[in-house]
Amino acid sequence: MATINTKGYESLLNPGTASSTTTKAEDKTGSSDVLGKDDFLKLLLVELQYQDPTSPMDTEKILTQTSQLATLESATKTNTALENLSAQLKESVSSNATSLIGKMGSLGTTAITLENAKSTYEVYFPTEIKDGTLSIKNKDGKVVKTLDLGDTVAGKSGVIAFQWDGKDNDGVQLDDATYGVTADYVDASGASKTTQAGVYPVESIRYDSGSTYVKLGSTYYPMSRVVEYYAE
Repeated sequence: MATINTKGYESLLNPGTASSTTTKAEDKTGSSDVLGKDDFLKLLLVELQYQDPTSPMDTEKILTQTSQLATLESATKTNTALENLSAQLKESVSSNATSLIGKMGSLGTTAITLENAKSTYEVYFPTEIKDGTLSIKNKDGKVVKTLDLGDTVAGKSGVIAFQWDGKDNDGVQLDDATYGVTADYVDASGASKTTQAGVYPVESIRYDSGSTYVKLGSTYYPMSRVVEYYAE
């Protein structure tokens, strides 16, 4: 909200009690150097009351101060309207977010992070796994590690957690970095499927301190992190 400097006018606002006025202003605004539209109007009226009849205040000055008061009033109403609009938008976003539950959410990346020779990540399999291969690729797209799904997670479906010690197919320890994960598998019906890290069903919505979080897999992500929602 727009403010007006009041230094030097404390005594005009309440003659003889400048210190008391300053204290009240600090209680209302946190500073004795700013005032709101009501204080400004009071100041203008006091100036008119104590002006010298033989040398009245310049008309142009009165018009200028009146214009400032109108501007301050307009700014106050605008701020109030924007605050109300912001609150309505937040309520709308919160209401719409719950309709995402059950849909698919994509983070827009297949990336997992290897840190201190350890990585725990999740991949979503929409149908029951019969056989297949999970591939971990480096930043150049080269497959550095493969996992036989038929030997490790056959018969499972949904969000499955995996752990990787950072070693490649030759047993060589790789550097901590970001890698990509994809999987090609055959499900129980014999259909060929492809999936990847970073795409999961939306399981729930959480609101915290005015922000909206989406649960993908076992992790809550800020809504801004999710780049796409779609029906499975």
